[in-house]
Amino acid sequence: MTDYFHLNLERDQLLSLSTLGLAHLGDGVFEVMVRSWLILHGRAKVKDLHRATVQYVSAPAQARRLEKILPLLSEEEHDVFRRGRNTAPHSVPKAASRGEYQAATGLEALLGWLYLQGRTDRLNELFEIMMEGE
Repeated sequence: MTDYFHLNLERDQLLSLSTLGLAHLGDGVFEVMVRSWLILHGRAKVKDLHRATVQYVSAPAQARRLEKILPLLSEEEHDVFRRGRNTAPHSVPKAASRGEYQAATGLEALLGWLYLQGRTDRLNELFEIMMEGE
């Protein structure tokens, strides 16, 4: 049975995955981390949790948080981010610019890539930096 919470894909497997697939997974990873952070830090009343979550996981918010970690990425991590950012979006949400949406897609691809390798320590490290000052 596959343990979907503790994946550790090999490099060849990771390279065969689509960038948008990585971003799709990374979006979910980031949302779970934000939801956990909101609950653990008491940042929102229960009735406001969804609204608070959306404020953190929106493309503009992700693009702003990305700026905090971009200088800290390894060359390989930066390559994954760049690949995700450069993937042509099919559509852009009304609340985001094309640049914000592409930056958020790059961040999500990076988070999905780290998750699939089982690199939860690195995910937590980057997440903590992104959430500093909140």
